[in-house]
Amino acid sequence: MRLTLLVPELIWPEPNDQLTLGKLTAPGFEWLTAHAEFSRLPRRAFEDTLADHFGLTDAPFGALRLLGETGKRQVEEGHWLCADPVHLRFHHERIVLADAGAFELELDEAHAITAALNSEFADIGRFHVATARRWYLQLNSTVNEKFAPISTIAGRRLDSDLTDKNGPLNRWLNEVQMFLHGHPVNERRQAEGKPAVNSIWLWGGGPLAEVPDPQFSAVCSDNPLATGLALAAGIEAPPCPASLSALLADSAPNDYPLVVLDSLLPPVLYENSEDWRNAFAVLENNWFVPLRAALGNKVESLSIVAPTIYGQLTWTLHGKDRWKFWRKARPLQTIAKDLAQDQAEGTPL
Repeated sequence: MRLTLLVPELIWPEPNDQLTLGKLTAPGFEWLTAHAEFSRLPRRAFEDTLADHFGLTDAPFGALRLLGETGKRQVEEGHWLCADPVHLRFHHERIVLADAGAFELELDEAHAITAALNSEFADIGRFHVATARRWYLQLNSTVNEKFAPISTIAGRRLDSDLTDKNGPLNRWLNEVQMFLHGHPVNERRQAEGKPAVNSIWLWGGGPLAEVPDPQFSAVCSDNPLATGLALAAGIEAPPCPASLSALLADSAPNDYPLVVLDSLLPPVLYENSEDWRNAFAVLENNWFVPLRAALGNKVESLSIVAPTIYGQLTWTLHGKDRWKFWRKARPLQTIAKDLAQDQAEGTPL
């Protein structure tokens, strides 16, 4: 098997955090990185890195993610955007955005809000609810205005992330925010001390794209965007296996799958170091430790691709690399500190 793992936020973004990295035991991952060929590219959003693996630039994430949610080909019709519900708040005189992963939102609340939006803004398009936290907007007419992917903006300040503050979607968003301010769902949520859904984040616009010939035999993921890319490419899209052994049990020796392991992404977005450590421990036990034994046996080659704050990191191994005994493993915190130092010194990528 030729295996590719896509693991966003594989390195915790605070290298001097002793509680998170100081005593973290990761013999499997550290052995793999010590024996691998390493490369680093400029920082990329997880969604962009995922699209890169399918040969797509400026990918229509809305249509692709919706395809992964529904598996229905009617997504081919129209211009779609992700329209995710968010809460905007002031923090140190800056506007900070929290996506719905950072607060509880019920499905009936999502349907009530989008029904009101559809009634008020029918001239713009129509909202569709896939889950309480993932909404979509089908525009009546094409708009090419671009917003950053949600993974790059959640938990961060908002003021400099719009490409065109005078664009039509941004002007319309101002009207949406005023409308949402007085919606009964938000009034009730605020009375209960819950964050209001006081805006939406529109990103990934475009019609469903043709995906070039895929470089993978399958995409194993629980992420709807990855699933949508696989479906658009005409390849299998099974759920993410719980472990390397589960993947190998359901695969043929000549397979070359992409496995998307995105459990580390939410803890970084929401700055939850304990959840990140717990998620990393699962990856270490279920994937990285077994890969050390499988490399050169059932796994012919391995690529670990990690979009992080330090850049897009890639470790590549082949079976013969397991015999490089002279390469010594480094603690994960040391790897993080070295990456941060290179970044600070402007070491070429």
